[in-house]
Amino acid sequence: MGQVVATAEHVVHAPVDRVRLALADYEGVRPRVLPEQFSAYRVHSGGQGAGTRVAWRFAATAKRVRDQLVEVSRPDPDTLVETDTRSSMVTTWTLHPADAGATTVRVRTTWNGASGIGGFFERTFAPRGMRRTHEELLARLDRELATP
Repeated sequence: MGQVVATAEHVVHAPVDRVRLALADYEGVRPRVLPEQFSAYRVHSGGQGAGTRVAWRFAATAKRVRDQLVEVSRPDPDTLVETDTRSSMVTTWTLHPADAGATTVRVRTTWNGASGIGGFFERTFAPRGMRRTHEELLARLDRELATP
């Protein structure tokens, strides 16, 4: 069993403070920017940043659908960590100020993959799918924050 890693990066055309608030808003912004791979979205507690517990169904493929219960932590102001309590999946969002009031958002998701030949295929193909999902979410966040 090896660790699987998927990463994505996107420049969001909004200041870091605004992106920080939007990314941590699990009651308002997050449900609006989630791509179609996410369904059955519900906030269990909190709703704003650290301490939030949120659940969703994540469909990596039509056959690989997982019910996730995520706990949110914030180790520092520009890092948001989502830990799935039902699996080894951890997603870390990191913000970096960019030029002209923009923000570079980096997202990294890791999980313990399968072993054997199945694990080989998972480590080969799953990161691409996860990266596409993250890229879509970040593009939607960019559009959400571009509107006044």
